[in-house]
Amino acid sequence: MTAIADKINSSSSPLFSFEILPPLKGNSVYRVYSIIDKLLDFDPSYINITSHHSECIYVPQPDGSHRRTSIRRRPGTVAIASAIQNKYGIPAVPHIICKGFTKDETEYALLDLNFLGITNLLLLRGDSKSLETVNPDPEKYHLYATDLQQQVNNFNHGIGIDGTNIEGIDTPFSYGMACYPEKHEEAPNLEFDMEYAKMKVDNGARYLVTQMFFDNKKYFDFVEKCRKAGINVPIIPGIKPVTKAHQMTLLPRTFHIDIPEAFAHELRKCTSDHAAAACGIEWCATQCKALIDNGVPGIHFYTHYASESVKEVAKRIY
Repeated sequence: MTAIADKINSSSSPLFSFEILPPLKGNSVYRVYSIIDKLLDFDPSYINITSHHSECIYVPQPDGSHRRTSIRRRPGTVAIASAIQNKYGIPAVPHIICKGFTKDETEYALLDLNFLGITNLLLLRGDSKSLETVNPDPEKYHLYATDLQQQVNNFNHGIGIDGTNIEGIDTPFSYGMACYPEKHEEAPNLEFDMEYAKMKVDNGARYLVTQMFFDNKKYFDFVEKCRKAGINVPIIPGIKPVTKAHQMTLLPRTFHIDIPEAFAHELRKCTSDHAAAACGIEWCATQCKALIDNGVPGIHFYTHYASESVKEVAKRIY
């Protein structure tokens, strides 16, 4: 499959791509296919598949105590990526994350993906909020996405996590990484965060995709700062339409982003989720049109609970 960065760089128009979640444990893969099918008319250039670690939960017991156990709600990132790429012939981009996965588990995933012909990745630190281990063993786990990046780089050169030789890496992985126009939640300031973005690119990330945002000015300001810092790879805006009224407060709290007051003002008028979704489509379509008019290399949609809204937005802009 063509490297995503090459698709971006060779395209004469902004690419359409989106992200999906593997089905919840026990659900059919056809739920994933139904989302893809409704978006095929817009010629997606690639499809991202999120990755999910096990979560620690406490199960109530008859005696009033709680038993600690570990569950994975969404298994199968590698399998879903393979199924999508084989069924649709569209490059699948599985997320490879640090949090909740050992270095050995990451290597097994890389071996499987390479064997399956899936050679595009998105490397991420991942969410640690549902993990029990606050301070994971750095001998077993990567702490940061840049550490994970080094493992992938070594793998591309045929070097395993234990230093042994890995043969048969005919097509090295090509990958993108994340960036944050409103800075990562743990970064003390945007300048500090920018240093990590440059490190990712200097060490091999061929494109960056942003955290969701609702204010285009923050994206354009961020891109300008990146260019001044010598970050010259494509920076893909990540976009999510609001679909429910409570997301006006949920999204800023969860993702540490701002909702512009003009948008928040309109959302406050909504008396139902249906009205909020319609408002979200209008804002998102306007936002995306402005991004395209200003020459973005593509738009990457986060479709979680929003595939119908993404479809309506895509009708207007593609």
